[in-house]
Amino acid sequence: MSEAGSGIFREIVHGSNEYDAACALRHAVLREPLGLDLYQEDLEREASQWHFGLFTEAGHLLGCVVALPMPGRTVRVRQMAVVPDFQRRGLGTRIMQHLEQELVRRGIRKAILHARASAAGFYERLGYRVSGEPFEEIGLVHYLMTKNLAADETD
Repeated sequence: MSEAGSGIFREIVHGSNEYDAACALRHAVLREPLGLDLYQEDLEREASQWHFGLFTEAGHLLGCVVALPMPGRTVRVRQMAVVPDFQRRGLGTRIMQHLEQELVRRGIRKAILHARASAAGFYERLGYRVSGEPFEEIGLVHYLMTKNLAADETD
């Protein structure tokens, strides 16, 4: 467990009440505004993925992120979301920094993600680089972005 300034960063167990809260946040922030329903997706496949959240001292979820382990000591970072009333306060940056530290601790060397065009600048400020041409996903323009997490490696 890591202190994260305005919260505590920790792993979320798939199927737990904290997981349910993270799904509700992901739905409200990432799917509902697009007219989509997170609960129409196969959430059982997430059992093998790593889930993390940033929580208040009282245990309330402030933000969450999912990491999908892939071959080659790589993960795909998915569905990072922050409670709307707490956005633009640095919590997304804290979540990503703590996530990257945890991934390195688990032996992960590279992170990839599909960034919405509106979020690409956020990820660039964190050291991610666009790889390839823009593409459409869930009705929005996205960019494949990558970051090497091991200090001794380059793209």
